[in-house]
Amino acid sequence: MTTKVIVITGASSGIGEAAALQLARRGTHLCLIARRRDELDRVRKRVEARGGAASVYPLDLNDPAGIDACCAAIVKDHQRVDVLINNAGRSIRRTIKESLDRDHDFERVMQLNYFAPVRMTLRLLPQFLKQRRGHIINVSSVLGFLPAPRFAAYASSKAALDAFSRSIAAELEDDNVRVTVLNYPLVKTAMTAPTAVYGKMKQMDVRDAAGWIVDAVRNRPARRTTRFAHAAGVATAIAPGPVSKVLTEVMKRRIRRLQGKVDSTG
Repeated sequence: MTTKVIVITGASSGIGEAAALQLARRGTHLCLIARRRDELDRVRKRVEARGGAASVYPLDLNDPAGIDACCAAIVKDHQRVDVLINNAGRSIRRTIKESLDRDHDFERVMQLNYFAPVRMTLRLLPQFLKQRRGHIINVSSVLGFLPAPRFAAYASSKAALDAFSRSIAAELEDDNVRVTVLNYPLVKTAMTAPTAVYGKMKQMDVRDAAGWIVDAVRNRPARRTTRFAHAAGVATAIAPGPVSKVLTEVMKRRIRRLQGKVDSTG
């Protein structure tokens, strides 16, 4: 069996690390990308302990030149790339009224959640086209297509990634390059931990989230999300005004109720 070479950004923790561990025993060579080499080495050792193989590529995805060099090194080291998993991301929860002088919030989130995966895709796409086969998995959020009070920066970056994914999927189908978008609900990771209200909300287990990635690598679906998000997305497309109003009000009430629980427990 040919070893499948899989590139994973944000591989040093959270969904990326969990996915790497689940993919370790599936005939893969994992190219692990994140900022900190020590954390990447830790994940690599865990992968190898499970019988897998991995290489580490320390990279700050805020550095465009670094992305170029990293992708060039991966292609040189492995001669082929089968899957690119754009998993790294960041989130900011802040009202738009509190963001009037914080343009940098939008710029930083867009850089990591949109421009970085786009650049990773553009640099590895020539290899996919040369091979006549490839798979791009973009980790997104249900907030990319649902009303999201307090998440203007994050939701817009994920919506942009969704639109990019749909467009290139249509263009690349004849080249046997598939694109998958994973629109996750809230996932329990280190990124959600600092926000107290999240602790009162239902969160997807990181191992289940990683399972979506493993399934996507195997089956190459166009999209995966929750049943509720899918239904809400369809309803919003049919009647955007009324449905968005209802969903927004439901979300606001839920956040207020949960925030009350946080405040009451200190």
